Amino acid sequence: KLARKVARVLRVHNRQVTASVLGPDLSHRRTLVHQIPHKPLVLKAIEEEAVSKGISKEKARKRALKYADEIASNISYTNVRFLDVLLTWVWNKIYDGVSVHNLSTLRDVSKDNEIIYVPCHRSHIDYLLLSYVLYHNGIQLPHIAAGINLNMPVVGPILRRGGAFFMRRTFRDNKLYAAVFDEYLHSVFSGGYSAEYFVEGGRSRNGRTLTPKAGMLAMTLRSYLRDSRKQIIFMPVYTGYEKVFEANSYLGELRGAAKKKESLFGVLGTLRSFKRSFGKVSVTFGEPIDLTEFLNAERPDWREQDYSTCDYRPDWAPAVVEKLAHNVVTGINAAASVNPVNLIALSILSAPRQAMDEQQLVQQMEAYRDLLAANPYTAMTVLPEGTGQEWLLYAEKLDAVSRSQHPLGDLIQTSDRQAVILTYYRNNVLHLLALPSLLACLFVNNQRYRADEVQDIVQQLYPYLQAELFLHWQPQQLSQQVEQWLDILVQRGYLLLNDKGYHSTPASSNEHAFLQGLADNVMQTLQRYYLTLSVLRSNQACALNARALEEQCTLLAQRISLLYGINAPEFFDKSLFRTLIQQLLAQGILENTDDQLCYSERLDPLAERLEAILDGALRQSILRSLGERQSRLPDAADA
Repeated sequence: KLARKVARVLRVHNRQVTASVLGPDLSHRRTLVHQIPHKPLVLKAIEEEAVSKGISKEKARKRALKYADEIASNISYTNVRFLDVLLTWVWNKIYDGVSVHNLSTLRDVSKDNEIIYVPCHRSHIDYLLLSYVLYHNGIQLPHIAAGINLNMPVVGPILRRGGAFFMRRTFRDNKLYAAVFDEYLHSVFSGGYSAEYFVEGGRSRNGRTLTPKAGMLAMTLRSYLRDSRKQIIFMPVYTGYEKVFEANSYLGELRGAAKKKESLFGVLGTLRSFKRSFGKVSVTFGEPIDLTEFLNAERPDWREQDYSTCDYRPDWAPAVVEKLAHNVVTGINAAASVNPVNLIALSILSAPRQAMDEQQLVQQMEAYRDLLAANPYTAMTVLPEGTGQEWLLYAEKLDAVSRSQHPLGDLIQTSDRQAVILTYYRNNVLHLLALPSLLACLFVNNQRYRADEVQDIVQQLYPYLQAELFLHWQPQQLSQQVEQWLDILVQRGYLLLNDKGYHSTPASSNEHAFLQGLADNVMQTLQRYYLTLSVLRSNQACALNARALEEQCTLLAQRISLLYGINAPEFFDKSLFRTLIQQLLAQGILENTDDQLCYSERLDPLAERLEAILDGALRQSILRSLGERQSRLPDAADA
């Protein structure tokens, strides 16, 4: 009896552990695929498809079945074990190590909840790396949303058996496909399987966290409203690379080359990269976001409503999903880690001609590390170990910078190619230093401010930086953060404080040189803001819509970047101008009348703040270029 009782207990325990590590049992793929066309929402879409396309219901049903077969994953642990062997060889071949941080948080929440991983998307390596880390730590592998472009011969079936399910880039005009995809996701979520998708949509080519695309989050919410028995936890994941695999292709795309379509030959071509080292990779799990708690805070009555009459698309959903998407990308940035290449990029890109004395560069990298250690962005912020000299030698090994020997001391410099690629790694961690960099911008031209004046300027500019960089401080937390950073900058000698207020050290000092470098990290962002306001000022007759304003700002920024040698492609990134315009509208200082943007006097205080901060020569160049541009444009009304 005792033996039978122990065996029974062990069987129950084994089933629980199996469900935790491998996931609950999902129906055989063929059974699942054939069930989807019979679900109520899909049946309704089949009827609509038959009527709208003038086809029989049977043909529409077969089309739905074909969509389901195209989408569904077919996870196989035989395939997973094969991938484990293959990827272990790949990682050892191209990486010097993979470090994992904050894994204990994931272990705590994964026991009784369904986890949806929402990583940043920097490389095709992201989803392979995350699954590899989870597998080696005994955590259930997720079903991964992958673009249909990856469903290519040989590679597609391997990815599908590793947990990938494939989705088309857009299916807004295909209601039947949308219904099938919705139903498949609901089968995964309601079955208790973990999932993974990228809220940024595509890979970031400039290193910044991109504006989220909330489609998958909306589908997740709809599934949860249908069945909320299993708690859903969103787990932001930050992946930090010292050398991204696709750097060369990103460089070409940033310079205007067309995006290359994924192909089997392209995959085989990457095998040549195995001869090079790509440094180390850091994977950090962020703070979990509980969907139930989030909904309770945003819509306390959400459980009391009947959603079946609106296909689980309540009127309040878009606004809630948008806020959830913002929380997710903010959570990704909050989990950022810093590596030596990030510090090299922060330091050398702010130097004239992107070249520095070796010792000065070493000191500047260590100064950045010390600043981040003095007031960490979050408790999860990970900083590199070692010394600046060790980081520099390591960066040279990765071909991030070049060395020129000189009798008075070696110079470290970058080629045009290296400089553009380094902007990618600077952008990875730019948000960590956004606030002290903004403070540095106020003082580099020897301005003097009282503490209350500093607070007022930061409060005015912060909403735009927050929208662009997904900073996590709320307005009520900002004042304390500004005080802390001012104290740290004074303690370290970068600012001076007397009875008249704060001011910078003499321009000839090393401290002022560092302050200038710190300011340059955000200065280009402020220049973009001023450029946008200048374009608006020159079109005061409500003659521009948002798209035309984006286009004019982009063209003008391209011209300024050529004139001033700004090797930062994001300086003329149209999406960043779009984010700024949306935030100006949200702040109520830009008017939108009949889809036309109207200049308002409420823009003047912001423009005056920027004029006081920016270099006079650059401001004049923007205004001159704008005048030349306007003279070549057709009448604004015609545009």
